[in-house]
Amino acid sequence: MAVALAVILALQLSPRTDSAELSIRNPAPNGARAAAEILGRQGVAVQQSESFEDTLASLAAARREGSGSTVLLYDPRGFLAGERLRQLLGAADRLVVVSPRLATLTGLGGTIRQAGVVQEPATTLEPGCAVADAEAAGAVSADQGFVYTGGSICYGAGGNERGLYASAEDGRLVVLGSTAIIGNRLLDENGNAALTLRTLGSEGHLVWYLPGVADLGTAPSPTSLDDLAPDWVAVLGPWLAFVALLAVIWRGRRLGPLVFEPLPVIVKAAETAEGRARLYHDAHAVGRAADNLRAGTLVRLAAALRLGAGATADDVAAAAARHLAREPLETISILHRSPQTEAELVSWAQQLSELEKEVSTT
Repeated sequence: MAVALAVILALQLSPRTDSAELSIRNPAPNGARAAAEILGRQGVAVQQSESFEDTLASLAAARREGSGSTVLLYDPRGFLAGERLRQLLGAADRLVVVSPRLATLTGLGGTIRQAGVVQEPATTLEPGCAVADAEAAGAVSADQGFVYTGGSICYGAGGNERGLYASAEDGRLVVLGSTAIIGNRLLDENGNAALTLRTLGSEGHLVWYLPGVADLGTAPSPTSLDDLAPDWVAVLGPWLAFVALLAVIWRGRRLGPLVFEPLPVIVKAAETAEGRARLYHDAHAVGRAADNLRAGTLVRLAAALRLGAGATADDVAAAAARHLAREPLETISILHRSPQTEAELVSWAQQLSELEKEVSTT
């Protein structure tokens, strides 16, 4: 019990982890736990958010405390609409967008635009710009990523007009084209850590925002038949239901007892017996067929032996045994046999037929 309690406490006290890309709770190579830990040790309050409302609430709380706020936005699937992006840009002191889609950049409404990808993976890029954060960080490892144009361009790839790092004129919007610079795998290479810390740690409060499906919002429901129907349908519908109920009661009344009437058709007994035999055969009703065979045999033997109508099966068996000079048990065993399979039924039917022939010919 002590060991189990220790394990439970260790699991409860250990920091939560996940596997989301660029999550501060993800210690894997594609996570960003290392950057968050370093920022926290430098006095930056780091908080991960997964909804738009929680992000705005965190920014409002930081503003009430008199602390500046930075928002890191990583939305690879483009869950945020343009209106929410602009609202987020206006609420934060600095918005850092990592590897944004074309729709995200368009929604932000700035001058920064996509301009392709880094041609060579794991390439070391020099700042080549006058932005203070980039100059202090020095060279970074690109490890693929996107390049952008517009604003202040740093870490040029494929020309000075395109770069991995783009900053708007007022510095409130920063676009970073590679998740590897912030991720755990390459954070300790070249100036990746320095650029990450200077870009994200300029304010005292950092909201690490990873949008999800819930941030898509709810679209207005399509027009239904109830919306298109006129108001008088609400009165006509119950009235029609009442009329239909009256019609059911009227047509569903009893018409009196059934009358049996003989049909002008004569069906031969052999056809009836053959049809019933087919039904028994299809249903594999061996027991039912055996009962019918036994009943027919007893009726015919009772008539041949001139027994009364009240004769039982044992009486018929005893009379047949006396007539044939046999042991009564032999005749009784034949008449009372219960076949289980169709083969046994056929063999037993032959024995009954032979018994009837012997009684009628003796």
